[in-house]
Amino acid sequence: MPGTAPLRVVVAKPGLDGHDRGAKVVARALRDAGMEVVYTGLHQTPEQVVETAIQEDADAIGLSILSGAHMTLFRRVVELLAERDASDITVFGGGIIPAADIPLLAQLGVAKVFTPGATMQEIVEWVRANVGESSAA
Repeated sequence: MPGTAPLRVVVAKPGLDGHDRGAKVVARALRDAGMEVVYTGLHQTPEQVVETAIQEDADAIGLSILSGAHMTLFRRVVELLAERDASDITVFGGGIIPAADIPLLAQLGVAKVFTPGATMQEIVEWVRANVGESSAA
């Protein structure tokens, strides 16, 4: 829509995992779809991710986690957003996450988890439909 600012998404690789190809591909797909994307780089703490999202006035945070620490890292990001009165920032993510953990992440407040095989089109369409003003309608 004319006059509507593009969605702003922070894409982050929290924790010690050094595999960031997927995060970079998602960041590029979101950018190519017209969103403003800030990629934080490797080895970010949840505190750094949340601080970046607040400073950048982000609509969403997309976390890429392959290390197995998804329950701890997602939980901490959601907690920090609540502590900073920024729970309106949508948290989504992807990586190697067991199917049994996805409902637990949803209970924590993670809006969506993409697992291996998700397409870039699927991710872009989900973000467009579920983040920012479009999700408030």
